[in-house]
Amino acid sequence: MQQVTFNEQKINVGDTIAVHQEILEGSKKRVQVFEGIVIAIKGAGTGKSLTVRKVASNNIGVEKIYPLNLPDIKKIEIKRRGDVRRAKLYYLRDRVGKAATRIKEKSAFNQAAPKA
Repeated sequence: MQQVTFNEQKINVGDTIAVHQEILEGSKKRVQVFEGIVIAIKGAGTGKSLTVRKVASNNIGVEKIYPLNLPDIKKIEIKRRGDVRRAKLYYLRDRVGKAATRIKEKSAFNQAAPKA
């Protein structure tokens, strides 16, 4: 499984993340959030990049490729940890609707319920 580190956060393929990117429109700056599933991690060193996919309105798939050293990326939030067995999740491109975002969530091993 491929893994990348961004500000001491470990991001894996299959994770659902929200990328906060600063957009410059004319003279105004704003932060745009793109939330989706990491389907691929490519490159090495400073050329490493994430491919993030989300299903927008009318079941249209949108993919964005983010280089990790892009200065416009202000923050990456990890919403869910995915439990996958592949390094590239390109098979999600062929899925339609809710099946395109269905990935098993990784169970937390160290959060056992206290015994009473």
